[in-house]
This record gives sequence, C-alpha cells and structure tokens, in this order.
Amino acid sequence: YINLKLIQESMDLVIVGGGPAGLKAAEIAVLNGLQVMLFDAKPSVGRKLLVAGKGGLNLTHSEPLDRFAKRYLGGHCEAVWTSLLSEFSNNDLRSWAKELGVETFIGTSGRVFPLGFKAAPLLRRWVERLRLLGVSFEMNKKLSEITRKDGRLILEFSSDGKSFPVTSDAVILALGGASWPETGSTGEWPILFEQLGIAVSPLVAANCGWEVCWNTDIIGEIEGQPLKNITVSAGKKKIAGELLITRYGLEGGALYQLGNTLRTLIKPALTIDLKPSFSEQELVDKIQFSYNNLTDSAISSWRLSKAAGFLLRYFAVVKSLTDPLSLAKEAKALTIPLIGPRPIAEAISSAGGVAFSELNEYLMIKRIPGLFVAGEMIDWEAPTGGYLLQGCFATGTRAANGVCQLLNNEIPFSQI
Repeated sequence: YINLKLIQESMDLVIVGGGPAGLKAAEIAVLNGLQVMLFDAKPSVGRKLLVAGKGGLNLTHSEPLDRFAKRYLGGHCEAVWTSLLSEFSNNDLRSWAKELGVETFIGTSGRVFPLGFKAAPLLRRWVERLRLLGVSFEMNKKLSEITRKDGRLILEFSSDGKSFPVTSDAVILALGGASWPETGSTGEWPILFEQLGIAVSPLVAANCGWEVCWNTDIIGEIEGQPLKNITVSAGKKKIAGELLITRYGLEGGALYQLGNTLRTLIKPALTIDLKPSFSEQELVDKIQFSYNNLTDSAISSWRLSKAAGFLLRYFAVVKSLTDPLSLAKEAKALTIPLIGPRPIAEAISSAGGVAFSELNEYLMIKRIPGLFVAGEMIDWEAPTGGYLLQGCFATGTRAANGVCQLLNNEIPFSQI
C-alpha cells in the first residue's frame, strides 16, 4: 500500500535506489529538514553493501585525499573528485560509522574496515537511524518512466502488476551500475535517460576477471593458484600486486586496476614481471645448471611458484627455453594474451553511466532541473580498496546537498 496523496502533497524529495549512495542522500536530506521517501525495486535496501561485506567490508582507504582523487577514472577531471571528496572524505566516513556505533581500523594495506569486518550490523543501525529520522521506505517498486510537467518531475513506478505516478520537485536517482544484478543493479535504467536525450556512456564490466585461453591440462594443475610478488602491466600502466589463476583466466587486484587500460587495447594482453626485484642479468647469473632442462633449472634457481613456473613454460617463446638470457627476458616480461573481460554481472563494479558533461556541480541533470544522480549511475570507475564505497557516499552527499539548496531557494532553478 502506498499513500499517493501523502507523497504528492508532503514529500520534498524522492530518492530511487537503496544502495549506499541513495541511503546517504536520504540521511543528508532528512537531517536538513526535508521530508524524504526512498523507493527500491527490491524487498530491502543495502543489498550490494551486504554482498560487498561478505569477504570483509572495506569502507574506504586511509590515503591522503590528493592521492585518493587520482584513483577515479571516467569522463571527468581530477578536480571534480577533489571537490567531492573534500565534501565527504574518508575521515568523514569513519566518523559517520562511529556515530552509528561502528568503530573502524586501518589495515596494513591502508584500507579501512569496521571492527568485525561485517556489513550487516552497520546497515541495520543505519536503516534504523533513517527510519527514526523520518525517512519513508517504499520497497518492491520499480521505476519505469521519468517525465516532467509544469515544472515538476513525474516518476512512474510499477508494483505487483500495477503502475502509479509519483510527483516531486526534486528527485535523486541512485540506481547503481550493472554489476551484481541480483542486488538490484540491473543496468536497465539507461533507456530511460536515452528517451530524455541524456548522454549515457555504455555500462561495461570493471574490477573483473579476464578470460585466457588455457590449455586444459595446465589449468587442472594451477587453477586456484596465486601469483604473488609480481608486477603487471598493460599499455603504459604498471601495477605491483597479485593475481589469481582461475579456470576461465585471471582475477586479482592488480588486474582490476588495469581494466580501464585493457578495454582500450585492440588486442588486450598482460605483461607480467615474475621477478621484479631482479634484473635480467641477475636472473641469468642465478641459474644453477644442475638440470638437463634449462627451464627446470631456471624455475628452481629463481624460486618461482608452481603457478609462475607453469606460466613461464606455457607462454614463453619456444626458442627462449634453451637460451638463459632469452628465458630471463621472458620471466621479466611474460606476455599473456587475453580474450576479454568476464560478463558484467560477475564484475565487482561497472564503468560508464551518465556523462559528467550532462551534470552541473551539484550532480543535477542540466536540462532537467530537480533531477539529480548519484553513485555508480555516473560515468566513473575506481579500483577496489574502499574507493568504490567512498565514491558512492561522496556523490550521494553532493546530490543531497544540491537538493537542499534548491528546495531552500538558496539557488534558483535557473542557476543551479
């Protein structure tokens, strides 16, 4: 049941999407005295937050904001993220969690986690707080159309086979990208924006695995094996980190950070330095020729892991396997051709979305006054490590503050 009369006469702000960006926007708005109703197509909010927390909820990162802002890629300039993060920083996020009674700590990698690593306690306290503040939640209601008439926004929702309109002066859309569609981020919303003539960059998989054409015999030996203490490069970008060998290809944080570059390559490939702390000549000097087979001798002398050894045998140029210097060169720059990224539904996050050129500084659609967007709907991407959640919190904060200024007549529609 939904009280349409209450919505149309009393609600200042309608938010669509109950992920971190939408929930944060609701919190900012209601604390500023606005009446807020939040819609979501699923039975409950925060589902992607719960999925993200299965392996330990990484809330944000502790690095300085000048470095933090450089982590975000997409159709924007770095100054945009410097501004967004200044409005709601990593320290602000930690303070916010503490207000909910959730203490955080900085891990050895600089990542920030809640004590206990769990997402559920934080989400439960957050939703409880929002309800107490007066946010009204409408679940199982899917947005199907957006129009504007007489200066007001009209949203068409569907639920249980029925449709109904909701009218409001201000709307924040936080519908997510297209990863983890089971949480509600189905990536279906771009068609609504295309109908309005708003530019949307195609949604593509980010922070995802990439497929490799493995020999079935080899993959049976090394599936699930990690590649540690390596550097990985694509194009002109190089990352130190780890990879994981899977049945379909490769996964891992180092690969995720190269996804944006890999997508631009006609023939995507990774170049791996299996021994980054040694030069080619040092590797040659280390080889102990105690084996009849040069490759076996090198793998043993260089103390390569089982996975690294298999990759060297499989991808090295055949003639390199009988020449020490050539083999060392291969170990320092082993090229692995990639077929393509895994499906977007499997990705940790997605790239693409509403172009920044369509938005003003408040994340409002320039040509549709009162319509704001936040979170992964916007054309940006970031690596794992806390940057994704921080981006959602920061954009949700900016959009909500824009709505507050708009509805308080601090900035006229014509100028916002």
